[in-house]
Amino acid sequence: MPTTDAPPPPPASTPTVFEAIVKQQCIAATYNRGEVTLAPHVIYTKHGEIHVDAVTIERDGKPPKEAKLGTFKLAGLGPVRMTPRRFERSAQFDPAEPRYEGNLLMAVEG
Repeated sequence: MPTTDAPPPPPASTPTVFEAIVKQQCIAATYNRGEVTLAPHVIYTKHGEIHVDAVTIERDGKPPKEAKLGTFKLAGLGPVRMTPRRFERSAQFDPAEPRYEGNLLMAVEG
């Protein structure tokens, strides 16, 4: 039986993240056994897997010490759910960063 190097199928949560980016609404998920609320700014591929760069709004119900844009492997986020909470684009996000070139699937506008 021939083997293929086809990439794995995208996680089931991919459409939810696309919707959250378009609507600029936060998502909630489980990450490293904790609950996080994220403001997703961009979804892209890296090494054949889908990643999300997002600002962590809350971790286990508490805001982080400092707001920063972090990278999350989408497959590592537990059930992803839309929240009603909206967000503004972070000044830390630069869609022209080289890591997104040729790999960008969607990013916040503005």
